Amino acid sequence: MNLRFLETFVLLAELRNFRMTAERLYTTQAAVSSRIATLEQEFGVRLFDRGVREVTLTADGAKALVHAERMLRLMREMREDMLDKQAYAGVIRIGAIESIVHSWFPDFLALLQQRYPRLQVEIACDTTLHMSEQLVKGQLDLSLQAKPVTAAGVGHLSLGEFPMAWVGSPKLGIGDETLSLAELAAFPIMCFARGSEPYAVIEQLFSTESSASVHLNCIASVATMIRVVCDGLGVAAVPPAIIQRELAEQRLRLLRVDREFPSLPLVACFRNDHQNPLTEVVARAAEETAAAFALNHGQAVARLPGSGLGG
Repeated sequence: MNLRFLETFVLLAELRNFRMTAERLYTTQAAVSSRIATLEQEFGVRLFDRGVREVTLTADGAKALVHAERMLRLMREMREDMLDKQAYAGVIRIGAIESIVHSWFPDFLALLQQRYPRLQVEIACDTTLHMSEQLVKGQLDLSLQAKPVTAAGVGHLSLGEFPMAWVGSPKLGIGDETLSLAELAAFPIMCFARGSEPYAVIEQLFSTESSASVHLNCIASVATMIRVVCDGLGVAAVPPAIIQRELAEQRLRLLRVDREFPSLPLVACFRNDHQNPLTEVVARAAEETAAAFALNHGQAVARLPGSGLGG
């Protein structure tokens, strides 16, 4: 029996929607449908009643769900028990986008140090595009980024999402009025690195504005970008998750803008080709850390997977 098919079954039972299940698993609706059909054929029962917009468990499906959840739980427990946490002394190469580095990444490292004290961690900070390439080439074991990697030998876990917000310094004298993009463009726009997901969104948002009136300034370092915006040298779209101190100290304030900035999705991509047996376990630790951060800070700062509030 394929455990991945059981995972698909359990998730579909929770979400009751093929499209949402496919998106969560980073696969196609056809693949989800095929997995469910295979299970139904293997069990000899119908697991779901198909409606126009959602599916519901049949009586047989409800019975199967209890066993499927138990099997998946046992598999996770077995994986954890078979792993000698104290003896593991290998190296894991982790990449992370800056929005994660400047939010819950220190908590993640602390968790790894507590659980796997002899684990050696090598850390790289880069854009999603570059880290995806490094993961496929085998130069990274785990990448915490903004898009899944669709390649053989790579698994994924959703880490939720960070809402994005326009911010500026009180020195700019911007009030509580709602700004249009044209009014926002009167200020220098400080951006994440070229090639990053937030930069691509900003390019698209301002594509209808006169290029002469928009001044985009790419800054590779998030810390530098925050410092520049705090000094009143421009505005920026950033996750509030990375500027909690600056907001509390009123060095930055949230701006009202008439166009919503899409949330930044967060994904753990890991090599699951068994060259490093700890990759998925460490990815699960990242998932655990991201969830704790979201629960602690609320949905205005970080959202759990499947919250349905993303942009």
